[in-house]
Amino acid sequence: MKLDTLNHGVDITAMPADSLADYWKPDVTEALQHHDWATTDIRDRIDLAAWQGFVADLPRDPYVNLRWKRMSWLALNDQGDVEEMGQCPMAQGGAFNDAESMADRLRYYDPLTEEFLARPDVNDFVRAWAKLWNIGAHEPMLMQITGVRGEGRVDPLQGQGIHADGCKALSILVLNRENVAGAENHLYADKAGTQPLVDITLNPGDILHLRDDRLFHSVDGIAQLDSEAPFERFIIIINSRFVDDFQNRMLRRYFPEAVLNES
Repeated sequence: MKLDTLNHGVDITAMPADSLADYWKPDVTEALQHHDWATTDIRDRIDLAAWQGFVADLPRDPYVNLRWKRMSWLALNDQGDVEEMGQCPMAQGGAFNDAESMADRLRYYDPLTEEFLARPDVNDFVRAWAKLWNIGAHEPMLMQITGVRGEGRVDPLQGQGIHADGCKALSILVLNRENVAGAENHLYADKAGTQPLVDITLNPGDILHLRDDRLFHSVDGIAQLDSEAPFERFIIIINSRFVDDFQNRMLRRYFPEAVLNES
Protein backbone atom coordinates (compact mmCIF):
# COMPACT_ATOMS: atom_id res chain seq x y z
CA MET A 1 0.00 0.00 0.00
CA LYS A 2 1.37 3.41 -0.90
CA LEU A 3 2.42 5.76 1.88
CA ASP A 4 0.15 8.56 0.73
CA THR A 5 -2.93 6.46 1.50
CA LEU A 6 -1.88 6.21 5.14
CA ASN A 7 -1.23 9.82 6.03
CA HIS A 8 -4.23 10.01 8.40
CA GLY A 9 -5.02 13.60 7.51
CA VAL A 10 -1.40 14.82 7.54
CA ASP A 11 -0.46 16.81 4.45
CA ILE A 12 2.81 15.08 3.64
CA THR A 13 3.40 17.46 0.72
CA ALA A 14 3.83 20.25 3.29
CA MET A 15 6.46 18.34 5.27
CA PRO A 16 10.13 19.24 4.70
CA ALA A 17 11.92 17.04 2.21
CA ASP A 18 14.84 16.69 4.59
CA SER A 19 13.88 16.60 8.25
CA LEU A 20 17.53 17.13 9.26
CA ALA A 21 18.16 20.10 6.98
CA ASP A 22 18.02 22.58 9.86
CA TYR A 23 19.51 20.35 12.57
CA TRP A 24 22.64 22.52 12.71
CA LYS A 25 22.49 26.29 12.77
CA PRO A 26 23.91 27.92 9.60
CA ASP A 27 26.79 29.49 11.51
CA VAL A 28 28.07 26.00 12.45
CA THR A 29 28.83 25.07 8.85
CA GLU A 30 30.26 28.52 8.18
CA ALA A 31 32.55 28.37 11.22
CA LEU A 32 33.84 24.93 10.24
CA GLN A 33 34.61 26.16 6.75
CA HIS A 34 36.46 29.27 7.91
CA HIS A 35 37.98 28.30 11.27
CA ASP A 36 38.02 24.46 11.30
CA TRP A 37 35.99 24.40 14.53
CA ALA A 38 32.55 25.37 15.74
CA THR A 39 30.43 25.15 18.87
CA THR A 40 26.68 25.02 19.32
CA ASP A 41 24.13 23.29 21.52
CA ILE A 42 21.58 20.59 20.70
CA ARG A 43 19.48 20.78 23.85
CA ASP A 44 16.38 21.35 21.72
CA ARG A 45 17.21 18.32 19.54
CA ILE A 46 17.73 15.58 22.11
CA ASP A 47 16.25 14.42 25.39
CA LEU A 48 19.37 15.30 27.37
CA ALA A 49 18.04 13.91 30.65
CA ALA A 50 17.34 10.56 28.98
CA TRP A 51 20.81 10.47 27.42
CA GLN A 52 22.35 11.24 30.81
CA GLY A 53 20.70 8.11 32.17
CA PHE A 54 22.94 5.94 30.01
CA VAL A 55 26.09 6.88 31.93
CA ALA A 56 24.90 4.95 35.01
CA ASP A 57 25.76 1.47 33.69
CA LEU A 58 28.95 2.27 31.82
CA PRO A 59 31.68 -0.34 32.45
CA ARG A 60 35.01 0.70 33.89
CA ASP A 61 37.62 1.37 31.24
CA PRO A 62 40.00 -1.61 31.53
CA TYR A 63 42.92 0.42 30.18
CA VAL A 64 42.54 3.78 31.94
CA ASN A 65 42.02 4.32 35.67
CA LEU A 66 39.00 6.33 36.85
CA ARG A 67 37.34 6.28 33.41
CA TRP A 68 34.18 4.58 32.19
CA LYS A 69 33.33 3.85 28.54
CA ARG A 70 31.17 2.18 25.92
CA MET A 71 31.72 2.51 22.18
CA SER A 72 30.24 1.28 18.91
CA TRP A 73 31.15 1.46 15.25
CA LEU A 74 28.23 2.84 13.25
CA ALA A 75 27.59 3.47 9.55
CA LEU A 76 24.82 4.63 7.29
CA ASN A 77 23.38 2.01 4.97
CA ASP A 78 22.37 2.68 1.37
CA GLN A 79 18.98 3.94 2.58
CA GLY A 80 20.59 6.44 4.94
CA ASP A 81 19.65 4.55 8.12
CA VAL A 82 22.08 4.09 11.01
CA GLU A 83 23.38 0.57 11.54
CA GLU A 84 25.80 -0.94 14.05
CA MET A 85 28.76 -2.47 12.22
CA GLY A 86 29.97 -4.88 14.90
CA GLN A 87 33.11 -5.08 16.97
CA CYS A 88 36.43 -3.57 15.98
CA PRO A 89 39.07 -2.48 18.47
CA MET A 90 39.95 1.14 19.05
CA ALA A 91 43.50 1.67 17.78
CA GLN A 92 45.49 4.88 18.12
CA GLY A 93 49.07 5.04 16.97
CA GLY A 94 51.72 6.75 19.05
CA ALA A 95 51.83 9.63 16.58
CA PHE A 96 48.33 10.59 17.73
CA ASN A 97 48.20 9.35 21.32
CA ASP A 98 51.11 9.97 23.71
CA ALA A 99 49.59 8.16 26.69
CA GLU A 100 51.57 5.05 27.65
CA SER A 101 48.40 3.20 28.64
CA MET A 102 46.76 3.73 25.23
CA ALA A 103 49.31 4.39 22.48
CA ASP A 104 49.88 1.63 19.90
CA ARG A 105 47.50 -0.72 21.69
CA LEU A 106 44.32 -2.46 20.60
CA ARG A 107 41.52 -1.55 23.02
CA TYR A 108 38.23 -3.42 23.22
CA TYR A 109 35.11 -1.99 24.87
CA ASP A 110 31.53 -3.06 25.44
CA PRO A 111 29.20 -1.61 22.79
CA LEU A 112 26.64 1.11 23.30
CA THR A 113 23.41 -0.44 24.52
CA GLU A 114 20.63 -1.44 22.14
CA GLU A 115 18.26 0.78 24.12
CA PHE A 116 20.45 3.82 23.49
CA LEU A 117 21.05 3.11 19.80
CA ALA A 118 17.33 2.51 19.21
CA ARG A 119 16.36 6.00 20.36
CA PRO A 120 15.02 8.18 17.51
CA ASP A 121 16.91 11.23 18.79
CA VAL A 122 20.16 9.23 18.80
CA ASN A 123 19.58 8.12 15.22
CA ASP A 124 18.70 11.66 14.16
CA PHE A 125 21.85 12.94 15.84
CA VAL A 126 24.09 10.42 14.06
CA ARG A 127 22.45 11.06 10.68
CA ALA A 128 22.66 14.83 11.15
CA TRP A 129 26.30 14.54 12.21
CA ALA A 130 27.08 12.49 9.10
CA LYS A 131 25.30 15.11 6.97
CA LEU A 132 27.34 17.91 8.57
CA TRP A 133 30.60 16.16 7.68
CA ASN A 134 29.39 14.69 4.35
CA ILE A 135 29.93 11.17 5.62
CA GLY A 136 28.54 8.70 3.09
CA ALA A 137 27.16 5.19 3.24
CA HIS A 138 29.40 2.48 4.74
CA GLU A 139 31.92 4.95 6.20
CA PRO A 140 32.69 3.86 9.79
CA MET A 141 31.80 6.32 12.54
CA LEU A 142 33.06 5.68 16.07
CA MET A 143 30.61 6.79 18.77
CA GLN A 144 31.60 6.67 22.44
CA ILE A 145 30.05 7.50 25.77
CA THR A 146 32.98 8.08 28.08
CA GLY A 147 33.94 10.08 31.12
CA VAL A 148 35.34 10.30 34.60
CA ARG A 149 33.97 10.41 38.12
CA GLY A 150 35.58 10.48 41.52
CA GLU A 151 37.22 12.71 44.08
CA GLY A 152 40.35 14.83 44.28
CA ARG A 153 41.78 15.73 40.89
CA VAL A 154 42.00 13.69 37.68
CA ASP A 155 43.37 14.22 34.18
CA PRO A 156 40.49 13.25 31.85
CA LEU A 157 43.00 12.73 29.02
CA GLN A 158 45.14 10.39 31.13
CA GLY A 159 48.44 11.76 29.85
CA GLN A 160 47.56 12.55 26.24
CA GLY A 161 48.06 16.30 26.71
CA ILE A 162 47.76 18.38 23.55
CA HIS A 163 46.86 15.88 20.87
CA ALA A 164 44.84 14.92 17.81
CA ASP A 165 42.63 11.84 17.59
CA GLY A 166 43.80 10.73 14.15
CA CYS A 167 40.74 11.56 12.05
CA LYS A 168 39.27 14.32 9.90
CA ALA A 169 35.85 14.73 11.56
CA LEU A 170 35.52 14.93 15.34
CA SER A 171 32.83 16.20 17.68
CA ILE A 172 32.56 16.26 21.47
CA LEU A 173 29.18 16.56 23.18
CA VAL A 174 29.04 17.09 26.95
CA LEU A 175 26.36 14.95 28.62
CA ASN A 176 26.80 15.96 32.23
CA ARG A 177 29.06 18.12 34.36
CA GLU A 178 28.39 17.69 38.08
CA ASN A 179 30.46 19.28 40.86
CA VAL A 180 33.22 19.96 38.34
CA ALA A 181 35.93 22.58 38.52
CA GLY A 182 38.16 22.78 35.45
CA ALA A 183 37.62 20.69 32.30
CA GLU A 184 38.10 23.70 30.02
CA ASN A 185 38.73 22.72 26.40
CA HIS A 186 41.60 24.31 24.46
CA LEU A 187 42.27 24.33 20.71
CA TYR A 188 45.67 24.96 19.14
CA ALA A 189 47.12 25.30 15.66
CA ASP A 190 50.19 23.28 16.69
CA LYS A 191 50.92 20.29 18.91
CA ALA A 192 53.41 22.22 21.00
CA GLY A 193 50.65 24.58 22.08
CA THR A 194 52.50 27.74 21.03
CA GLN A 195 49.59 28.85 18.81
CA PRO A 196 46.47 28.79 20.99
CA LEU A 197 43.17 29.40 19.19
CA VAL A 198 40.36 29.33 21.73
CA ASP A 199 39.43 28.26 25.26
CA ILE A 200 35.93 26.82 25.72
CA THR A 201 34.01 25.48 28.70
CA LEU A 202 31.32 23.13 27.44
CA ASN A 203 28.14 22.66 29.45
CA PRO A 204 25.68 19.75 29.17
CA GLY A 205 24.13 19.83 25.70
CA ASP A 206 27.00 21.84 24.17
CA ILE A 207 28.93 20.29 21.30
CA LEU A 208 32.34 21.14 19.84
CA HIS A 209 33.06 20.22 16.20
CA LEU A 210 36.62 20.30 14.91
CA ARG A 211 38.68 19.25 11.94
CA ASP A 212 40.99 16.98 13.87
CA ASP A 213 43.52 16.66 11.06
CA ARG A 214 44.09 20.44 11.10
CA LEU A 215 43.89 21.31 14.82
CA PHE A 216 45.07 19.99 18.16
CA HIS A 217 43.10 19.97 21.39
CA SER A 218 43.35 19.38 25.12
CA VAL A 219 41.21 19.67 28.23
CA ASP A 220 42.16 20.82 31.72
CA GLY A 221 42.21 18.55 34.73
CA ILE A 222 39.04 18.05 36.75
CA ALA A 223 38.62 18.70 40.46
CA GLN A 224 35.68 18.96 42.87
CA LEU A 225 33.85 22.23 43.38
CA ASP A 226 32.52 20.88 46.66
CA SER A 227 35.15 18.75 48.38
CA GLU A 228 32.41 16.89 50.26
CA ALA A 229 30.86 15.44 47.08
CA PRO A 230 32.31 13.49 44.11
CA PHE A 231 32.56 14.99 40.63
CA GLU A 232 31.29 13.50 37.38
CA ARG A 233 31.76 14.53 33.75
CA PHE A 234 30.68 12.40 30.81
CA ILE A 235 30.82 13.14 27.11
CA ILE A 236 29.93 11.65 23.75
CA ILE A 237 32.73 11.54 21.20
CA ILE A 238 31.90 10.81 17.57
CA ASN A 239 34.49 10.78 14.81
CA SER A 240 35.16 9.44 11.33
CA ARG A 241 37.51 9.49 8.33
CA PHE A 242 40.60 8.27 10.10
CA VAL A 243 44.07 9.37 9.10
CA ASP A 244 45.67 7.04 11.64
CA ASP A 245 47.04 4.08 9.63
CA PHE A 246 46.88 1.83 12.70
CA GLN A 247 43.13 2.39 13.08
CA ASN A 248 42.51 2.04 9.36
CA ARG A 249 44.30 -1.31 9.29
CA MET A 250 42.00 -2.59 12.02
CA LEU A 251 38.92 -1.23 10.25
CA ARG A 252 39.92 -2.94 7.01
CA ARG A 253 40.52 -6.20 8.85
CA TYR A 254 37.18 -6.19 10.69
CA PHE A 255 35.04 -4.46 8.05
CA PRO A 256 36.43 -5.48 4.63
CA GLU A 257 33.64 -3.75 2.69
CA ALA A 258 33.78 -0.45 4.57
CA VAL A 259 34.57 2.83 2.81
CA LEU A 260 37.73 4.15 4.45
CA ASN A 261 39.84 7.28 4.21
CA GLU A 262 43.06 5.64 3.05
CA SER A 263 44.50 8.34 0.80
